Amino acid sequence: MSQTPPIDVVLSEADLMKRVDALAERLAPQLTGEWTAVTILIGATPFTTDLLKALARRDVHPVLDALWLESYRDARESAGRIVVRADLSRPIKDRGVLLLDDVFDTGRTLAFAKAHLLAKGARDVITCALARKPWAPEGEENVDMHAFDAPGRFLVGYGMDDAGKYRGLPFIGALD
Repeated sequence: MSQTPPIDVVLSEADLMKRVDALAERLAPQLTGEWTAVTILIGATPFTTDLLKALARRDVHPVLDALWLESYRDARESAGRIVVRADLSRPIKDRGVLLLDDVFDTGRTLAFAKAHLLAKGARDVITCALARKPWAPEGEENVDMHAFDAPGRFLVGYGMDDAGKYRGLPFIGALD
């Protein structure tokens, strides 16, 4: 049995829920009409679930779908090539899409996913990430909304993993 490495808590579970709720408060007024929330699997799953609950408390109920993209495999850095492992299950033509990811880092995954969704006929795409790394792109390539500014460290917990491990931690931690 392997030893768990030291994991520094970056954001406690309570602070994490406050950030997700504040994000829902900012998002809710923009989500009028027909919207689909598209989660990028697998890392954004817990974030998506909690954000949808926070939006529901504000009487906002987007349809949920998922897009399984892969760029990291089991490495700690993106391979730079994005592969669609599983596409959407519902049409998004003429719908708004709230595109959800766990970490906004290089911007490649969200840019790829946004272009993919617009090509499928989405009328608008709002990009949203749980965490934004300090070196992430600014300007036009920036994420539209994020819950918190992350440190420049490797994050685990709350859906984020290290070679498949630590996704179930209820907080966000960092490994060195």
